Amino acid sequence: MEIYENATAGLISKKLLEINAIKLSPNQPFTWASGWKSPIYCDNRLSLSYPDVRKLVQENLVKAIQKHFLNIEAVAGVATAGIPQGVLIADKLNLPFLYVRSKPKGHGMENMIEGKVTEGQRVVVVEDLVSTGGSSLKAVNDLKNAGFEVLGMVAIFTYGFDIALQNFKKENVKLICLSDYASLLPQALGDGYISDNDMATLAQWRENPAEWGK
Repeated sequence: MEIYENATAGLISKKLLEINAIKLSPNQPFTWASGWKSPIYCDNRLSLSYPDVRKLVQENLVKAIQKHFLNIEAVAGVATAGIPQGVLIADKLNLPFLYVRSKPKGHGMENMIEGKVTEGQRVVVVEDLVSTGGSSLKAVNDLKNAGFEVLGMVAIFTYGFDIALQNFKKENVKLICLSDYASLLPQALGDGYISDNDMATLAQWRENPAEWGK
């Protein structure tokens, strides 16, 4: 798991905070679908509604792909939030686009992968957010099972959990992110979204998110 550029990581965090795509609330934590209590909520889909942020994300995801993944032949988005980002990237690179469902469609062709399946085609997977990496890596394996050669994955943001690092390492999948939790906190502090007193609490959550807040 790598960050594309440190300067870009801070800028992406700044913009996501400005549009409330990332919200920090250490004293009134959010509850995730998993049941975890969290001082952060991230919804990068909001970036699509802000043309300047949308363009910033698109341009830097494209640059990350061009730097790290040579000979790319197609772009694959992870449903649902990775789909629009993937389309923007594929259009910029003039490449085929497809997307991976979380489960097969329940009617018609019952596809898991939507778009033209070309065995041996070299593909980069696009995500908006990586937490534990479970759903992201499932999409990677679905693509591999369909015959694609997966070069790696790009994402807008990651929490940088140890379990995600282990999962991506185990599956031997290269992940490049524009920003992460470690880049977010100093940016949020400098811009006044959190105080010095909040930093310790936010760091504790990152170290043990499953037990934090219980």
